[in-house]
Amino acid sequence: MCTNIVYEWLKTLQLPQYAESFVDNGYDDLEVCKQIGDPDLDAIGVAVPHHRRRIHEAVRRLKEADETAAGL
Repeated sequence: MCTNIVYEWLKTLQLPQYAESFVDNGYDDLEVCKQIGDPDLDAIGVAVPHHRRRIHEAVRRLKEADETAAGL
């Protein structure tokens, strides 16, 4: 099992089962994860609609946190 920031992030979303697929598809840090869209989730294998929504919401929060930190 991968033990990195993406695994920890997915664990907070209660979706750690996708961690290995995220890393295998190049999503190995949160900066890269901020770019995730529906085609990426298809490639990663996230098919459950409420899991996809949870990830999209978490990505939105990551982006908002960056904007807040940058003073935007």
